[in-house]
Amino acid sequence: MQRINYQHLYYFWTVAKQGSISAACEILHLAQPTISAQLAIFEEQIGSRLFARQGRRLILTDTGRAVFHYAEEIFSLGQELTHTLKGLRTERGLRLTIGISDALPKLLAYHLIDPLLKQADPVQIQCWEDKTDRLLNELALHRLDLVLSDVPATPASGTRIFNHFLGASPVAIFGAPALASRYREDFPRGLNGAPFLLPTTNTALRRSLDLWFERMGISPSIQAEIEDSGLIKTFGMGGSGLFFSPSAVSQAIEQQYRVENLGMADEVSERFYIVTAQRRLKHPLLHIILDHAQQGVFGLLNT
Repeated sequence: MQRINYQHLYYFWTVAKQGSISAACEILHLAQPTISAQLAIFEEQIGSRLFARQGRRLILTDTGRAVFHYAEEIFSLGQELTHTLKGLRTERGLRLTIGISDALPKLLAYHLIDPLLKQADPVQIQCWEDKTDRLLNELALHRLDLVLSDVPATPASGTRIFNHFLGASPVAIFGAPALASRYREDFPRGLNGAPFLLPTTNTALRRSLDLWFERMGISPSIQAEIEDSGLIKTFGMGGSGLFFSPSAVSQAIEQQYRVENLGMADEVSERFYIVTAQRRLKHPLLHIILDHAQQGVFGLLNT
């Protein structure tokens, strides 16, 4: 592919933001045939369609969305440069777009990201929660800077995805005070028949817990299977059942959800990862997350 023509990129970016060529004409002060011709040349240079028609509107293709993501960064930086050269103060700061797996405990995600919000320089953080496979697709298209996950990513054919280990945490059992009091005696054997709120069977934690129940000879009374870790804790706070969560955030769970820690599920632990599209962590904010995880959140647990 030839070197990108940034004038063409600017036309494309304007059309994508406005949603139609006619609307972009008013912004660019150009005739519709001129813009259409320039877009056609740009698509030929890119080697792929950037728009698909949906009624009267132009909808970005997958390639178009990837190009638009970069165009947003390029022209936002250009505007910032203009302001800086004029002596105006910029508040943009460093920016990080994070994908958070829906199976990742929300309190753990908060503790990992919170140090970024306490930096002296301004930081812009965007967080997107979804299923891990969908987040990895966004990562491959460079719409995300990283994904926080409870499982290492397996790259699909033709993609470059790298796992960076954050740390591991033993898993503890929590419950509302009345339930905790009832099942604390003869722990963990006394959990046989106890009501449990479990993650769904498609999660790594659930597979480990099923093996633990079998090894301990415990037959749980499964009240609900819930994919979202935050929703499990909300149900648990209401006394619907006992639930499992990383002991690394035990104190925060007890305080926020007013539950009690009954004890550990021996030999069950969760491992957590940063997933990126680069082998080396180049973004300075990524190093803050990694250092805080290894020295703070998981540091004492993994020594």
